[in-house]
Amino acid sequence: MIKISLKDGKVLEFNEAVKAEDVAKSIGMGLYKAALAAKINGEVCDLSTVIDKDSSLEILTFEDKDGKWALRHTASHILAQAVKRLYPGVKLAIGPAIDNGFYYDFDADFAITPEMLEKIEKEMENIVKEDYVLERFVLDREEAIKLMSEKAETYKIELIEELPANETISFYKQGEFVDLCAGPHVPSTGKVKAFKLLSVAGAYWRGNENNKMLQRIYGTAFTKKSELDEYLNMLEEAKKRDHRKLGKELDLFTIVEEGPGFPFFLPKGMVVRNQLEDFWREIHRKNGYKEIKTPIILNEALWHQSGHWDHYKENMYFTKIDGEDYAIKPMNCPGGILAYKNQMHSYRELPLRMGELGLVHRHEISGALHGLMRVRCFTQDDAHIFMMPSQIKQEVLGVIKLIDYVYKLFGFEYHVELSTRPEKSMGSDEAWEHATNSLIEALNAAGMDYKVNEGDGAFYGPKIDFHLKDCIGRTWQCGTIQLDFQMPERFDIHYIGEDGEKHRPVMIHRVIFGSIERFIGILTEHYAAAFPTWLAPVQVKILPVTDRANEYAKSLENQLKDMNIRVETDLRNEKIGYKIREAQLQKVPYMIILGDKEVEAGNISVRSRKDGDLGSLELKDFISKIKEEIEKKISNI
Repeated sequence: MIKISLKDGKVLEFNEAVKAEDVAKSIGMGLYKAALAAKINGEVCDLSTVIDKDSSLEILTFEDKDGKWALRHTASHILAQAVKRLYPGVKLAIGPAIDNGFYYDFDADFAITPEMLEKIEKEMENIVKEDYVLERFVLDREEAIKLMSEKAETYKIELIEELPANETISFYKQGEFVDLCAGPHVPSTGKVKAFKLLSVAGAYWRGNENNKMLQRIYGTAFTKKSELDEYLNMLEEAKKRDHRKLGKELDLFTIVEEGPGFPFFLPKGMVVRNQLEDFWREIHRKNGYKEIKTPIILNEALWHQSGHWDHYKENMYFTKIDGEDYAIKPMNCPGGILAYKNQMHSYRELPLRMGELGLVHRHEISGALHGLMRVRCFTQDDAHIFMMPSQIKQEVLGVIKLIDYVYKLFGFEYHVELSTRPEKSMGSDEAWEHATNSLIEALNAAGMDYKVNEGDGAFYGPKIDFHLKDCIGRTWQCGTIQLDFQMPERFDIHYIGEDGEKHRPVMIHRVIFGSIERFIGILTEHYAAAFPTWLAPVQVKILPVTDRANEYAKSLENQLKDMNIRVETDLRNEKIGYKIREAQLQKVPYMIILGDKEVEAGNISVRSRKDGDLGSLELKDFISKIKEEIEKKISNI
């Protein structure tokens, strides 16, 4: 008798070995038809996998991340099969599923054009209609190399030769097409009901710029056409909101050839940045944080002591000063620890919350750079909290509450993930278990729903990550809370306890924005650059209809400036319709339109970016309205 435990706690019994897909059928035809893959004893596998002993089983559908990946992985094989049918001389590289889609890399002696993508898509449709079963088989190393040699797939041979000697080498066959692959896949090509090829890009073989440049075809796949259409509409909206495009149009920031990955903030972009930093300082002051500033360059020995040298040096920049080796900091935490070590602390001072807007530098390969989202220098809104072990739960809860306040202010929904010990890490099993359990207790106390990412923590401790959902449904990882028992040990820091003895503090690393630069990029796309009034570079634009209103316009401008309202006056000799359109394109929250009637009456005519024409208002009433929006930081989204 084989007992199979399901996710909901039910236990099914079978007299003999059974395939996962047959278990799904026994549960219900609805689940069987929706099933894409299975998770057996925590391992994702094909539905055809045989269960021959007591096991846990989860049937995966497109609602599950692993189910999505199985479907999209199969879509990448369908893409490769279509390309090989149409262009037999093309060599195959790799084709994985990725977030929101899939890709496949090809070595072709011609450029793949948009017209070719249409042709490839049509052939993929044929393969889906043919509904080939995906059959898994394994070969030993010699047989595997022979098979790929017969097909002249040199990239596959290279991959096989690098596999460990005892590694099982698996392939998947669908119709006439065979590919080296570990899987898993959906049962047949017919499951991939809705897909779209999106673009072609260059990609170095194995990500190494010393290797040959291949052509990468990106695509996405869904089980329903309606879901695909919704996703494609989101992509179109995302193009309109691209922060690189809007940043250029609105003079927010620029990245120049002399500094790839090193953004320049222009005057209007600096307004947004300064408002965010002022807001950050305000909320941290209210929540008991003390601001510090630590150097950008510190001696290399510090980074050996912190563990960054062993775990992060490939991402760091180095220099020499007076013949000694120094490093440009990739993280603020060692500097924060040195600030703590500057004096001995008593238990009465703890928790000690130290915040820093710290500029860090990290090496990114040029192909990974992307506007403000992926850069080589950025400012982290870091804070390091030093506390007694008994204070962990309360401090983590305090950070969760602060992050929740900030994200809701900007109109973001979010979900939470807990990441546990990675393979490359430092510290004892006991310390990691204590740290992880402390975060779990805090999450449970906060009533937070969360999912666990096994092995995805920082090298020095487990972490809680906050993933924002913007107004068009995309997610962004920003905030994080990382618990650290390791660095206090490495730097030998203490506090004097109630007993008069030295004790080791526990440390929290946390950010809310994550990176000021990246957060501005996210906000730009979230708001489509129509920033809420408190963040807008220009809050009011005064538009005189004729030259007769110019003097009144300048008078109003001075009054608004005296009230700390950011205002500009457009005195150009242009038609009022043109001026209004220009102000709308600049995403200005409010326009004051001044004609002879307004000059004579001493009032103003107001137009809102959000609500349109507000009619005639007294200046004092308008100032009261806009000041309330600024002070309450109303979102306007």
